[in-house]
Amino acid sequence: MRSPRLARRLGASAALSVLAVFATACSDAESVAPVAAGERISMSDQWIKAADSGMSAAFGNLENTGDEPATLVAATSPASDRVEIHEVVPDSTGAKTMRPKEGGITIPAKGVVTLRPGADHLMFMDLKQPLRTGSETSVTLSFSDGSSTVVTAQVRDFAGGNENYAPGTEHASHGG
Repeated sequence: MRSPRLARRLGASAALSVLAVFATACSDAESVAPVAAGERISMSDQWIKAADSGMSAAFGNLENTGDEPATLVAATSPASDRVEIHEVVPDSTGAKTMRPKEGGITIPAKGVVTLRPGADHLMFMDLKQPLRTGSETSVTLSFSDGSSTVVTAQVRDFAGGNENYAPGTEHASHGG
């Protein structure tokens, strides 16, 4: 049989042990590194405009499940020599003008950004081969923190928005 005094000492010792474990667990939780953007950004409803040659564009919804914003700064695809992040803005005459988007696209924490015709999109430049309706191609999305993720997009027919490139760019216009 234990003495009441020994029981109190054991109880106090057990309580201190629990507090020490709890404090360690809390400090470890606070020191966890943030999750890379490539692990918390997903793309849904992604598609690419069908094209025989030249240029095309990719669209879809970028979702950030993380607690910090993420910035898409580049993209690549085996379907084209280059992929640029573009925006569409009205020029001085009110016509839609497409141009590279400075600084990339920021996806807010717990938010969604939609890439769509006539707005922000991924522009495929110098296609390597035709993009045929129903086929798929991969797109690697790269973020400002150095991380990336790969998505697959289906090729679809789309007439396009007939935007023009901003003056001074090497390409005249595209259809979507």
